[in-house]
Amino acid sequence: MELIIFVITLAVTYFIGTTFIEKKHYRSIEIRERQFLMLPAITAKNLLEDNKEIASSNLVCGNVVVSIDYFKQFLGNLRNIFGGEVSSYESVLDRARRESILRMKEKAHNADIIINMRIETSTIGKSDKSGGSIGCSEVLAYGTAITYKK
Repeated sequence: MELIIFVITLAVTYFIGTTFIEKKHYRSIEIRERQFLMLPAITAKNLLEDNKEIASSNLVCGNVVVSIDYFKQFLGNLRNIFGGEVSSYESVLDRARRESILRMKEKAHNADIIINMRIETSTIGKSDKSGGSIGCSEVLAYGTAITYKK
């Protein structure tokens, strides 16, 4: 009976997490990425245009904390036993990275470009009573938003 409950729980978390929530978040990210397509966020040594005067420069940042669902955690634990790439976590980190960049761009307001963009990650973990861990990752994107004089 416990095995049946476990399998049903995995199926439900897979459906809710992967099929519904994750796809909805990807759609939201794609729409917002199109809105900020004309605001480049890049890292380069000499990027400022010499012939344009800078009106303002501000530090902008965006961060997000994401957690994995139990289904992905289960798949990741299986992969840890057998070794290899943990692809079940890739979509979580991809969404977190893209979301943090979008949040940074949203805070840039009317900037013309974001230079020296960096992405930092950290792991936030908490052990549960059964000895497993419930993991979260924070992704922080930051850079300098440059606005040129018109």
